[in-house]
Amino acid sequence: MNKNCYKYFIISALFTAPVLAQESVVVINKSAEIDRVLALKKEINEAKSFIKIQICSGSRLEAENALLSYKTDFPDLFVEMKYETPNYKVWVGKFRTRIEADRELVKVKKLFPNAFLFTP
Repeated sequence: MNKNCYKYFIISALFTAPVLAQESVVVINKSAEIDRVLALKKEINEAKSFIKIQICSGSRLEAENALLSYKTDFPDLFVEMKYETPNYKVWVGKFRTRIEADRELVKVKKLFPNAFLFTP
């Protein structure tokens, strides 16, 4: 019994020892060139055109109905309605590659058979 008491005492002493952590300050040194390159990259990405899908072109009522229908069936993708005289147009997505756009077009064509890809 005495041996068991010593074992428990040693084990509890090991696990209750204070934990000492180190504190430090992280200093990040970066070149001004990095900021310039990031700004340039952002500018290039904004100028880059995206591929979009047009699902509707017509009156305001038709466009609003298509917009609502699309939002209920595909809530995860970006959708917008634009007015270009004399029609309202509903555009879907902002795809960087043609493959992404084609994959989504297959899904969208099930609900909107007249949908097509374009680059605005």
